[in-house]
Amino acid sequence: MNTENHGGLPAEDLSAGVVKRTTTLADGRDLIYYDDPDTTLGADRAVDARTLDPRAATASMRLDVLTGDWITVASNRQNRVMMPSAAADPLAPQTPDNPSEVPSRYDVAVFENRSPAFGPALAEAVGSAPAASDPPRGLDDLAALGLGRSRTSVGRCEVVCFSPEHTGSFGTQTVTRARTVIEAWADRTAALSALPGVEQIFPFENRGEAIGVTLPHPHGQIYAYPYVTPRTTRLLDSIDRTAPDLFSRILEFEQASERVVFRGEHWTAFVPFAARWPFEVHLMPHRHVPDFAATTEAERDELAPLYLRLLRGVDALYDSPTPYIAAWHQAPVHIGRDTVRLHLQLTSPRRAADKLKFLAGSEAAMWAWAAEVTPEQGATRIREAIERAEATGTAPGREPLPADDPTPDLEPTA
Repeated sequence: MNTENHGGLPAEDLSAGVVKRTTTLADGRDLIYYDDPDTTLGADRAVDARTLDPRAATASMRLDVLTGDWITVASNRQNRVMMPSAAADPLAPQTPDNPSEVPSRYDVAVFENRSPAFGPALAEAVGSAPAASDPPRGLDDLAALGLGRSRTSVGRCEVVCFSPEHTGSFGTQTVTRARTVIEAWADRTAALSALPGVEQIFPFENRGEAIGVTLPHPHGQIYAYPYVTPRTTRLLDSIDRTAPDLFSRILEFEQASERVVFRGEHWTAFVPFAARWPFEVHLMPHRHVPDFAATTEAERDELAPLYLRLLRGVDALYDSPTPYIAAWHQAPVHIGRDTVRLHLQLTSPRRAADKLKFLAGSEAAMWAWAAEVTPEQGATRIREAIERAEATGTAPGREPLPADDPTPDLEPTA
């Protein structure tokens, strides 16, 4: 990677021709632009000239002694913007009438969330942010049980804008743009992993009002946690109880099944043997990599069209776009690096065209799941939906798919 000044903001050349430009917002929060390799944007970026309130103190978190889970209490998130119009979109480039969060036109933009669940640990590291008053003291400190335990909710929450357009999702982007976002995920994973007090990095996309999305703008988020998440803690326990190569065994088991959705040179998509949700697909690399930062350029290059293929197929399941959570699970920063493999878990609560699966008594209260769709049926339906999307060149309710989207070479599936 080369760092140089291209005539505007200092620029860093990443892989695949992506250029990174870093600046700050009016209140000191970081803003990073990731320019497409074929960008039409210049090197200059406008300065954020807004007058903003001082940044709120970092939230706190409290220990649930019954489970060992840490619960963040972030009252500053109560007043988040809810489904604004295009003229008031906080993720669109700023205009004279819309003092949004991003001062310039962009391809992909990443910035610190203004209403974060996890905030900075050190004032000197983040400009105007107050210092954390009682940060965690390591994983042993966080694992200790006791009544009334609390800590400052140290970490970071970032917004990843996939496009300057007001509506859309990751699946509506071009392959070139998808590759830029993947490069941003890898770059931010490396940077956030180096922050003090951070234990795990989680890139994700919430899509659709049924999921609870408050902004229609195509975007995702990245959370940097001060602890290893409960889901990953259970995963580490399963690895300890089985074998350190559990992910290799899972991949081999699933690749031999009828639940494979597609298989490329570096990635395989499958519906897992014990899928919980009406539609659930996992996308896993063929070799062990702990996180996006550890992927090769070839793996990132193939992932861009494969991931779009999957998302567009999920959108073609019904005659309207499908709500989902796209959760990229990565290994913790300091433990499990040799055993926990990067992978996507894409889940949707939509169990029929006009029905959603709601988590009620057994599932919400006891974490005891019952699935209405067999994983084998789910895999068949997703394969058929991908074929429909590729045959028509459109996704339901969408314009024709971008022309730069080649279909990757894939091995036959069941």
